[in-house]
Amino acid sequence: MSDSSTLPPARLRPEAELARDALSAPVLARAARLARWAGPGTRVDAGGGLVEEQLPAAAEQLGLSGDDAAAHASEAWRIAVDTGLVEITDEEAGTVAAGEDLALLTGGSPQDVLGVWLTALEAVLADASVPDLDDLVDAMAEGGEVDLSSLDWDPDAESEFLDGVLGNLYLLTVGEEGPGDAPVPLPALAASVIVPSDMGEPSNEVLEQVSDAMMRLDDQFRLLEPVGLVEYQPVDEALMADADEEPAAPVDEADVTRYGMVRLTPLGLYGLRARLLDAGFEAPAVGDLADKGADVLLDGTAPFPPAAAHAETELWLAGRSPLDAARELLAAARGSDTGAPLRRLRCQQALSLVGAEAEPALREVLDDAELGGLARVWLTEHGARDVPAPPQEMVFWLTIDTVAAQLAAEGNSEELRALVEGLARQHSGFFDTVWRIEHPATPEVLEAMGRLHPDKKVAKEARKAAFKARSQQGG
Repeated sequence: MSDSSTLPPARLRPEAELARDALSAPVLARAARLARWAGPGTRVDAGGGLVEEQLPAAAEQLGLSGDDAAAHASEAWRIAVDTGLVEITDEEAGTVAAGEDLALLTGGSPQDVLGVWLTALEAVLADASVPDLDDLVDAMAEGGEVDLSSLDWDPDAESEFLDGVLGNLYLLTVGEEGPGDAPVPLPALAASVIVPSDMGEPSNEVLEQVSDAMMRLDDQFRLLEPVGLVEYQPVDEALMADADEEPAAPVDEADVTRYGMVRLTPLGLYGLRARLLDAGFEAPAVGDLADKGADVLLDGTAPFPPAAAHAETELWLAGRSPLDAARELLAAARGSDTGAPLRRLRCQQALSLVGAEAEPALREVLDDAELGGLARVWLTEHGARDVPAPPQEMVFWLTIDTVAAQLAAEGNSEELRALVEGLARQHSGFFDTVWRIEHPATPEVLEAMGRLHPDKKVAKEARKAAFKARSQQGG
């Protein structure tokens, strides 16, 4: 995923709702509880962690019990320190006080709360990229230093791997071709960063790498669920048992959910988008353009998938009267630059959401060479009377403009191929006339028709017409 590409827009929940989710996430909730519990008698060690003798009281405060209670309390305290909910006031004495950010959780804005949560998320993500601590302890016990090569652990590579997986999960969530809110099977997610896109049948070596990646991700997603990033159904323990062990209960071998299922939460979607923005990616959100001008709307939604463009446009229209919106959209749709055809297509799609109150704006541009065709289409579709028939040149100009927009939006798609076939079939002598149309995209459109049309004779006619058009335009 290149940081220069624009990602599909995310549909985010309101910040107030996301802030409530953040406050209820176990990681942040526990850290906040310990920050409020801490007092003058609380002591920390040189690293800022709770001294050992206070861990049982901290665990009790969190309602934790069992062998891992102290460890979980220690982790919660570290998050409290990392997020600024607790501040160390005297390192030598090991004393602490409530941090300034603690008050933000109750008296701050939703953005303040989400800012604290994002800091907690970074801490948990850093933890998720660290190997089993038992291995670290063993390595230190043997040689006094941690030899990362002996652990087969590259911190940068591990962090990059997890970022890649989360990036793909983000794309699957926001992309219209992905599962959206549905959970993603862990094997598919692991394969998305392991198996090359041009590989047909994965080799046994690659499949083994996917299996290893699944086990790493199983551990990592177990850590990431309590911070509210994901909802996770872990890998079935029976799959990790020794081959000679009998399963505790009958298992369905075809049940893909046994291999782990993960879903990005609305809070997780917000968090990953924030990280992508920080990393330099173009990661828009639906609603970003609602207060912008029509020119920004049409250019901004140009690369959006249809459903996202529709949602963004609806939000933009909600803040304007139909007549004012139509006039602004039409003015922004003019132009002869390479992006103009797609702007006009987005304009036409936006106008389809505007009611009959916009009719005067469409009648005002009936004689406009660039807008007269789409204005007639809109008026006819809305049952307007006395719509003048378009001149033939305007019909052909609109045809070129429409195909150019489809090329920009979809490339050589099957839908465009069908459109090209239909145009050549419906208009007798189409290529003899269309090459003369003074539209900047005429040569490009005719070349595309020659490339896409399945009939070799028709395709040749299109290429000849493209040559004439380019010569006429001095190309």
